[in-house]
Amino acid sequence: MDIVKEVLEKQQKDLQKYKPITVEKPLEPTVDIGHLLVSDPNYFDEEQLKADREQYVLDVTRDNVQLLINSVWELPTERVEESIVAKLPAPRTVLPRARKLPVPKPLTKWQEFAQAKGIKKRTRDKKVYDEVLEKWVPTYGYQRFKAEKERDWVLDVPQNDPYRDMFKEKRDLRIERVAKNEVARMKNIARAKKIATPRTGFVGPDSASAKQLITASNVVKASTASVGVFQESLPNEKQARGIGVKELIPGEKRKKKASTLTGEKRRNIEIVNKVLNKKPKIDIERAISLQKAEARAAREAADDDGGDDGERRKKGGKKSKGFSRKKPKGGQGKRNHSKRSVGRKRR
Repeated sequence: MDIVKEVLEKQQKDLQKYKPITVEKPLEPTVDIGHLLVSDPNYFDEEQLKADREQYVLDVTRDNVQLLINSVWELPTERVEESIVAKLPAPRTVLPRARKLPVPKPLTKWQEFAQAKGIKKRTRDKKVYDEVLEKWVPTYGYQRFKAEKERDWVLDVPQNDPYRDMFKEKRDLRIERVAKNEVARMKNIARAKKIATPRTGFVGPDSASAKQLITASNVVKASTASVGVFQESLPNEKQARGIGVKELIPGEKRKKKASTLTGEKRRNIEIVNKVLNKKPKIDIERAISLQKAEARAAREAADDDGGDDGERRKKGGKKSKGFSRKKPKGGQGKRNHSKRSVGRKRR
């Protein structure tokens, strides 16, 4: 009997370690399986919280997690590679976000074409064997440029033209290719961000399409003083169509309005009245300055006429009020040798 009692007591202790999967609470928690989120609206038990805080929080967390696990096991399951998988439903709780959801990177023009045609990207080797140099050279990078320079140290000149620099032509082609790739990259960025790029007419024989050539022809035709009225049309000439063509062609913006005889007569009368009734502008400051200059000139002329009287006044001791423009006469005075000169001695 003692042995049976010990076994039963041990079994009871083992069962106390594992709590039941059923959880009962006064208020039922809200479970959002889509986010694997449990919201417990029940209040804390202050007595148990003060007695042993860690144990109480651990028990509450265990109960809520058990409710979440029970909800997950209620979902339909399937077996995938020897594993039981449950598909979560759509979430119900709206979570706030500081930023908007990331948008997938838009495809470039070449990526769209390759995806439509089923073209797959091939991985290039980092190095290839060059039979001319008889060594392995990199496929791309600055080391490849060094290998090309070492291989093409001499180039054939067609027709033995002494004024033709093949090295310069090769360098210009490389610069043009790099610039073309950069323009294509910028166009892809502008197209992805939906930025309206400026339209151009003829941009080159290699890149201009038929539609661009027609647009350029219409722009040139309308860029005249007569807005293209007196320009002759070419045989089988087509008119440019599409979005933004009217804003691009000057003739579409400033079409010649239909004029009538009365309207033209009225405009001519307005022009004549504007010309005849035009009053000159009076510059008051300039008029005052001219009057002052004339008065000054008259005063100086009067001083020149009465020069003898002015000399008599100076001899009599009276101060002359008039202003004389005569230059002072120098070099006619007598020098006093006994008086010491002040200042720097001249040599």
